[in-house]
Amino acid sequence: MARLLRIESVLAQTGQARTTHYECVAAGTMTSPIKIGPRASAWPDDEVDAIVKARIGGATDDDLRRLVTRLHAERKALAAQREASHAA
Repeated sequence: MARLLRIESVLAQTGQARTTHYECVAAGTMTSPIKIGPRASAWPDDEVDAIVKARIGGATDDDLRRLVTRLHAERKALAAQREASHAA
């Protein structure tokens, strides 16, 4: 079951500082957050896990960008499935 992680948990898992984390989001080497409320965001734990594992495995920034692109595409696919099921 997927969980949503708030920034503090993401930082603890990645070992990054807040500024570095958001620099990675801007650089495309970390997924963007999901809005969970008007003033709250979170990251899916499976996405954070995948990025951490890739970093441990020696992924380059280009590798991470490709991974992030794939993870964002998977989010869009989930949203499309949700839309299709609601339309039916």
